[in-house]
Amino acid sequence: MSAAPITATPGPLRQAVVGAGIGNTVEWYDFAIYGFLATYIAQKFFPSVDETTALLSTFAVFAVAFFMRPLGGFFFGPLGDRIGRKRVLAIVVVLMSLSTLGIGLVPSYDAIGVAAPLLLVALRCVQGFSAGGEYGSGACFLAEFAPTRHRGLVVAFLVWSVVVGFLLGSVTVTALEAVLSEDAMNAYGWRIPFLAAGVLGVVGLYIRLRLRDTPEFESLQDSGEVAESPLREAVRTAWRPILQIIGLVVVHNVGFYVVFTYLPTYFTKTLGFTKIDAFVSITVASVVALVLILPLATLSDRVGRKPVLIAGAVGFAVFAYPLFSLLNAGSLGAAVAAHAGLAALEAVFVSASLAAGAELFPTRVRSTGYSIGYNVSVAVFGGTAPYVATWLTDRTGNPVAPAYYVIVAAVVTLATVLTMRETANRPLARGFDDPSPVAKHPDHPQL
Repeated sequence: MSAAPITATPGPLRQAVVGAGIGNTVEWYDFAIYGFLATYIAQKFFPSVDETTALLSTFAVFAVAFFMRPLGGFFFGPLGDRIGRKRVLAIVVVLMSLSTLGIGLVPSYDAIGVAAPLLLVALRCVQGFSAGGEYGSGACFLAEFAPTRHRGLVVAFLVWSVVVGFLLGSVTVTALEAVLSEDAMNAYGWRIPFLAAGVLGVVGLYIRLRLRDTPEFESLQDSGEVAESPLREAVRTAWRPILQIIGLVVVHNVGFYVVFTYLPTYFTKTLGFTKIDAFVSITVASVVALVLILPLATLSDRVGRKPVLIAGAVGFAVFAYPLFSLLNAGSLGAAVAAHAGLAALEAVFVSASLAAGAELFPTRVRSTGYSIGYNVSVAVFGGTAPYVATWLTDRTGNPVAPAYYVIVAAVVTLATVLTMRETANRPLARGFDDPSPVAKHPDHPQL
């Protein structure tokens, strides 16, 4: 089944990047605002005399959505390998937007009692199920559209758009807090970002329905080589890369959700800064990540994925503790600088990790293998990161304790990266019997 590399022309490639990126921004805006509104949700759905207990309950529901992601991966991954990446991307943006809209409409605990948190959990589960189909399908979609020599850069637009979604959520919530009084935010203002998801979902769906499917998948369809049972085939033939991607994205996810979801709450609840201070910090951190991700992805196209991934994992292992110590130095400037430093480390790793993960699998089972491995890892490590960090801080009384969790995640990922072969500048394989020889490129060392 070996074949020459298939590449898209510039027009469809641009449409693919824009379509996947804008739709992904909408998806992750929807997913992120829950974290930014955690303190309001804690008051409305988990009334408790102990503020920490209420916040832990809120983050526990945040984690519940992540435990649904493997189910979404097991469902949408094989579906993408059977019917195409484009259709799955359209389905998941609808599910995410409707479930987010639903959260904005659920009455509070005071109005309907225990039914309120139960409905919240159900809607978060739908969000998680949807997200389980987003990242795997999106990464495969862009990887299969990208030219071999620029695949890292093209795929990195996916994670770049995630940061844009988180930043959009942060800006929306902070703007409302600046315009509305505290009473108004508690009464109805916190619902507005969730309600806006309905409009954003229509935009995302419109854009994604206009996309064509990837040249790689269309070629499989034309030749009749689409896998009849992608799940069974992936488990039988791709178990090793599935295990590798589980380990690969441990620090990807722990770092991401600590930096972009947990630290805004950490700023106000642990460090005692204002919500405006937290907004400034998350904005600076997001901008740092946005500035670094695409150049670093380009670097991974030139020097290889492994050197960049190793640098990111080692960076977290070495600098997580000093940066958390700097967070607690008592100065807002120092805390913002530390937050930016953690975001920079995250940018180093995620700039190459999505492309590296997609390149591990052949086209026949790429969506299945990627979705299963990525979502199992994010369920166990990513979704629990805010909860574990909050729990560690509360139980130990040590505000630097979350750094230890990040360090362990970095070590696990580093060990995994060392088992992986270099995949940059290799044509994508259709099946495991496709040797996918390294593309000759004078500027790229063959590893």
